[in-house]
Amino acid sequence: MERSVSLEKRRERSAYAFVLPYAILFSVFIIVPIILAITLSFTNFNSIEFPTFVGFLNYINLLTQDDIFMQYVLPNTIIFSLIVGPGGYILGFLLAWILAQLTRVPRTILALIFYSPSMTAGVAMTVVWRIIFSGNEAGYLNGILMQLGMINEPIIWTTDSRFILPIMIVVALWGSMGVGFLAMMAGVLNGDRELYEAAAIDGVSNRFQELIYITIPSMKPQMLFGAVMSIVGAFSNGLIGVQLTGSNPVTGSYAGQLIVNHIDDYGFQRYEMGYAAAVSVILLIMIYLFSMVAKRLFSE
Repeated sequence: MERSVSLEKRRERSAYAFVLPYAILFSVFIIVPIILAITLSFTNFNSIEFPTFVGFLNYINLLTQDDIFMQYVLPNTIIFSLIVGPGGYILGFLLAWILAQLTRVPRTILALIFYSPSMTAGVAMTVVWRIIFSGNEAGYLNGILMQLGMINEPIIWTTDSRFILPIMIVVALWGSMGVGFLAMMAGVLNGDRELYEAAAIDGVSNRFQELIYITIPSMKPQMLFGAVMSIVGAFSNGLIGVQLTGSNPVTGSYAGQLIVNHIDDYGFQRYEMGYAAAVSVILLIMIYLFSMVAKRLFSE
């Protein structure tokens, strides 16, 4: 009896030892920064002098005085996230399901092709997308439209307030096949084949019925992971606009300004770290709320 208890304790210590590195990294890079951001959000901090406590003043100013945030940044972020998040998620799931129907070699090649933009988005932004949306006749899109006679002179796409947000959405969807896409494809591939055989006996006769009644219910953990990753990626994606336009704020009319850009503007250009921390806390709350909605949808 004592020997079995001692063996169980050693197993517990081994389990804690394996979890410890992750727990340390999670605490250092997630928990501690969140605590510091919440703390700084109640201060006036210029990154040089010691922070001074101001209570809820930053939040009050954000919601009542920051017209740019309320009129441009918040609506832009919501529109961008509601299109890129669900759109990228649905697109990722459909691609994962379609690729799962292929044999191993073409599936692997196509999966790498779809996944690679999420890893090389920064390079592709400079090499590909800025050339496509270049504001002169050398730009691919301007050249095609002028040859077709649809426009008479080049359009400066990345500085035009009418086009910058749709362009950002297109680029974000193009690069949205990340780890969530891989997780969902793994969920489709690792489904229990016996369920499909039993369903065929019960009358499930086509792939669409298999998708609705077997595939999606059997891979809820992967679906939840993909949903959370899509939400986090959509709300935290502010680099696209800066890379396309080369400036922050994104265009003079803030047509492509997202919350992440607003945080960067106040924190690292105006050095109002306390106010930037308050904006980041609002962003964290928004991500948490949408993640809870996704968890409720895909809970058991």
